[in-house]
Amino acid sequence: MGTDEAETDAGVSTTRKTFEILEALKEEEGLTITGLTRRTGLSKSTVYRHLATLTDMGYVVERDGGYYIGFRLLEISEQARNRKTGYNAAKRKVFELGQETGERAVFIVEELREAVYIHRYGSLSNTMIGKRRPLHSMASGKVILSEWDDCAVADFIEEKGLPKITDNTITDPDDLTAELDRIRERGYAVNNEEHMDGLRGVAVPVYTPDDEFLGSLGLFGPASRFKDELVHEEFPTLLRDKAGEIRVTLAYG
Repeated sequence: MGTDEAETDAGVSTTRKTFEILEALKEEEGLTITGLTRRTGLSKSTVYRHLATLTDMGYVVERDGGYYIGFRLLEISEQARNRKTGYNAAKRKVFELGQETGERAVFIVEELREAVYIHRYGSLSNTMIGKRRPLHSMASGKVILSEWDDCAVADFIEEKGLPKITDNTITDPDDLTAELDRIRERGYAVNNEEHMDGLRGVAVPVYTPDDEFLGSLGLFGPASRFKDELVHEEFPTLLRDKAGEIRVTLAYG
């Protein structure tokens, strides 16, 4: 291995260790150096060196011997959430949906073939931002898949598979293809306890004035409340109205 390759590999290894520490702190803040050593499997000296850099740059803060994620990372995450103008418009509609229905509302986009929470209204809303979920098991995720052509869906299945999460999760490629055709035809997707037992959801696509797919707007809640009349009639209509309002906002401000 040449010198340049060795230096590159060392740099990649160093970067990976930094993010392993950040991931550990994301799961359990307030960890000590000893705690981080146990959690990551890195040596104390390695953890200390990385923490020294992270705290110096403001990405991690130290309080009473424990280490916490710093607000500097919040700046970076907000940049991602504000990447597209429509994301801010969607935030307002997520809030309105939650207020008007009393249910949990979400705006979800795709990144690296996973569903990512950009905005959420309801319990644990702040802790869910940035969380990733399988596309095939959520109403919002299936809306995203329905925007893809057959080749892209096939590539997704090959890479990610269709793992079973509940007894209702779609795990057969032919069944998923049929489901995506239904979504394209009726303009909305339904989650029938496919991601969590006892939870149903409904979602619609959101487009820009230029017909660019922006993301998926959805509602979800207990199956005991999400009866068919709501899931197939009232909520899809409400969601389409809000999606249309996002589009108008982007066109006219």
